[in-house]
Amino acid sequence: MASGETNAGNTQRGNTLPNGDIYVGNFAGLVPHGFGKYMWTDGTLYYGEWDTSKMSGRGAIQWPSGASYDGDLCGGFIDGTGSFKGVDGSVYKGSWRMNRKHGMGTMVYANDDTYEGLWNEGLPDGFGKYTWVDGNIYIGLWKSGKMNGRGVMQWTNGDTLDCNWLNGLAHGKGFCKYASGACYIGTWDRGLKDGHGMFYQPGSKMPCNLEVSECVTDHDVSSSSSSGNENINSSLLFLFQKLCNTWRLHSIFHWPRRISNGTTPVFDDNSGNNLSQDSSTVPLTTDNCVQDSGVDKVLVYEREYVQGVLISENPKCHDSGMLDSGKTQEHTWQMQTGGPMETIYKGHRSYYLMLNLQLGIRYTVGKITPVPLREVRSNDFGPRARIRMYFPTEGSQYTPPHCSVNFFWKDYCPMVFRNLREMFHIDAADYMMSICGDDSLKELSSPGKSGSIFYLSQDERFVIKTLRKTELKILLKMLPKYYNHVRAYDNTLITKFFGVHRITLKGGRKVRFVVMGNMFCTELRIHRKYDLKGSTQGRSTKKQNINENTTLKDLDLSYVFHVDKPWRDALFRQISLDCMFLESQSIIDYSMLLGIHFRAPHHLKTSSSHQSSLERCGIPDSDLLQYEEKSSWKGFLLVAHEPGATVGGSHIRGSMVRASEAGYEEVDLVLPGTGRFRVQLGVNMPARARKVHEDTNTELENPDTIEEYDVVLYLGIIDILQEYNMSKRVEHAVKSLKFDPLSISAVDPDLYSKRFVKFLESVFPEQD
Repeated sequence: MASGETNAGNTQRGNTLPNGDIYVGNFAGLVPHGFGKYMWTDGTLYYGEWDTSKMSGRGAIQWPSGASYDGDLCGGFIDGTGSFKGVDGSVYKGSWRMNRKHGMGTMVYANDDTYEGLWNEGLPDGFGKYTWVDGNIYIGLWKSGKMNGRGVMQWTNGDTLDCNWLNGLAHGKGFCKYASGACYIGTWDRGLKDGHGMFYQPGSKMPCNLEVSECVTDHDVSSSSSSGNENINSSLLFLFQKLCNTWRLHSIFHWPRRISNGTTPVFDDNSGNNLSQDSSTVPLTTDNCVQDSGVDKVLVYEREYVQGVLISENPKCHDSGMLDSGKTQEHTWQMQTGGPMETIYKGHRSYYLMLNLQLGIRYTVGKITPVPLREVRSNDFGPRARIRMYFPTEGSQYTPPHCSVNFFWKDYCPMVFRNLREMFHIDAADYMMSICGDDSLKELSSPGKSGSIFYLSQDERFVIKTLRKTELKILLKMLPKYYNHVRAYDNTLITKFFGVHRITLKGGRKVRFVVMGNMFCTELRIHRKYDLKGSTQGRSTKKQNINENTTLKDLDLSYVFHVDKPWRDALFRQISLDCMFLESQSIIDYSMLLGIHFRAPHHLKTSSSHQSSLERCGIPDSDLLQYEEKSSWKGFLLVAHEPGATVGGSHIRGSMVRASEAGYEEVDLVLPGTGRFRVQLGVNMPARARKVHEDTNTELENPDTIEEYDVVLYLGIIDILQEYNMSKRVEHAVKSLKFDPLSISAVDPDLYSKRFVKFLESVFPEQD
């Protein structure tokens, strides 16, 4: 190695390394230490501070490409605070960790878009503000470089959207206010209005508790930043205040086009411009309403959207009554934002019960999982097949300390339910993480008619229901036959049980739980839910009690569903088998839970958008024509099944059904712009829904009045823990004195089964 003195002393000299790199600066012995300049053979140059042969302290790096960095380094990495200028002219100023943007920082992109906020591993992550070059602004939460969580989007025309976001698209509950003064409160799904909502015309009295999302006011950005970022925090807080004082809003379906690099969010915008509010879907515009000289001007509408298409609109109130409707509107807003569930928090009435349940399941699954998998035996169903444990708060030899209350835990038939979970391909670790992870459970805001309380895991894969003592006895009594039935019929529609537990609290209070699969665990939005028994007495819902979260009943159903003939045959073959099993156990009062996802009419609007949507679903160009010819559906396509290419359910097992339109092959369901789904009996089943009018002569006279929709169906038989016992016999006798004996729910199991199947056959009629 050649070397030479650059000063009279020995602490500073220049060395040319064997690989051709050059260092000029201070040394400590034989290693760079202090201030020095290092040039790599590729032309990269660093000048700054060193610490025992590593770049540490303040320094600057220049790359041959033209990129440069000036700031802190540590241990040879860009680490601390500093400025980076990219080759494309983009500039980042802020915090770094291990060569990646991390912490508080500001990025000005090459196209002059700006992001101010938190970063994680090189991507916007946390709370931040993004400003597009055209003036549009988003303030809210980010994850992995995309808008994710609660946030507010404000457009330059004064429109604003406060909503939950997912992967850069509005997704969840929210409200938008238009610059005209109109307002819409509802739900979005992947950037499109989807489901029920309330539209307020300009001049109407809006809910009094509409305000900027808590993400704008509750996040203390300054707590996560250094003193060098005070200007960033000031600008964020200034904009927060501005949004709080200026509520104007926008049409939210098309996001501003951007061309920045891959470290920032990308938005789909096929139009290249912003739509005016509901320009393509509103039958009555704001101006038309205001110009209406009638006395009863309708100012508030209840609307329903399907993938951004308005399918129904009903006036809710008139101008003359608006001043007295504040409470009603506030209740509507709370209903829209609160949803059917609430996350259990510390101080919630179910908080300690949730902690106990999570501790017990974690203990039980952890104890049974190491046991080698084997066939269940008769004694696995017996009264001795129990796991009992006491959980003191301070912990014990077998249990960890915890912050809940002392309780006794009892787990029923653990080996049986372990095998059931294995049947449905549920991994033990995933099961525990879903129910017992860091996230809290969600409690349904309205308990069932039986008084049971329902909880939902955060990922919504599992439903946890409280049981009465009689229901627990029935479940344990039928468990051996249930296990054999589920094992024999892969495609059974009967509720999937994955665990039964009991918690005993201080004072002897006992709470019993059953863990079940959630049949509505899907990426698709369920627009309608029906609980169908086949009886008519008391099987309707009062109109004033109906909202988007209501589970409707038999007499509320106004559709029939046409499915492919092989699917219908397989469906009723399985329904008959399941009903025979329930009849053999003397079970009644069960019902078919039906979930419906509507596809928007004319969802495939153009061939170009159709093709691009299919490409995003992974279908090659060469196969498009082939698949289009195989399918007659308008809102989706049926394509040949491809293992590994589909999104399945959370606990699907069994064989796939075959479609006649695809040459009796196993098929996948492709929903353009959404995804590709595995079709099985009762899961992701495509169908054609036809609305049934009371006056059938209307359809004969005017075929244009026929309403048909492409739908995706989810079906399952639930509530299978009610025996036809003495109390039900008495109920049947008493109600028969007043009502038609065949119309009431409490009937003999044989009659119940036949009536149930007959009713479903009318819901799923054979196609002509």
